[in-house]
Amino acid sequence: MWNRVERQIEAAVKADAKLEQAKRRGQDPRGVAGHAGRAWRQAERLFDEAVQAQEAVEQITEALGWFEASGHLYGRERAQAHLDEASRKLQGESWSKAKRMLKDARTLRHLDRLHEQLRSAVPEPVLREALIHLWYLSRLLRQTEGEAHVRLQEVVVLEQVFCGRLCSDWREGYLKVDELLRQAVRASSAVEGVNSVVRMHQGRHRHVSQEMLDLKRLYWNCRVFREGKRKGRSPYELLGLKLPTSDWWQLLQMNPKELEQELLTQ
Repeated sequence: MWNRVERQIEAAVKADAKLEQAKRRGQDPRGVAGHAGRAWRQAERLFDEAVQAQEAVEQITEALGWFEASGHLYGRERAQAHLDEASRKLQGESWSKAKRMLKDARTLRHLDRLHEQLRSAVPEPVLREALIHLWYLSRLLRQTEGEAHVRLQEVVVLEQVFCGRLCSDWREGYLKVDELLRQAVRASSAVEGVNSVVRMHQGRHRHVSQEMLDLKRLYWNCRVFREGKRKGRSPYELLGLKLPTSDWWQLLQMNPKELEQELLTQ
């Protein structure tokens, strides 16, 4: 959009030059002046649209994150309201697809998933909200320096005292919240993780069947991470799924009905 603005401004400048040339030659400038005026009005309109689009994109980026500027975790209704407000700033047919995606319920599914996990980890709503806010402040504290760091450190201590009054064993709940928030991924992150695997296969094969995708999914979800903060655990284990073995090949050899029955009895 900014490229369009630049091109239109260049066209308007050229129209002004033609107007000045017509005046110097003593020609009737009305037709050229009208063209120059329309060119500048078009440039101004495009400039306003570009500014609005940039503001909207920044607002969308924030709404698709985890936390509001106040430090509270986004809920679906709040995040969707921000997305709707930003969508109204996007003008023109070129934004139609983006606006449809922002209206799609699946866009904010990552928030639903995280809130469900947090409710399961810390059932008490007031304590849960306090622990989440404490986690946000603690992360922010590590990013600040100087006087701001000192002031924020005092706020973190007060938030810890508040959590302690809500529950004497608040640290246990905080560890659960910390694990969930550190490992939380948005839908786009998960999709890109899958795509990075599928693309390599597609480079060698023109068609990937659903059966092959299912096999790859089993392999990668059973694969134990060799390094990083998830070292020694597989994606299935991190999701809380308890399997008889993490060896994908052994799982394939097992009777599906017996495996299903074993999982149901857990």
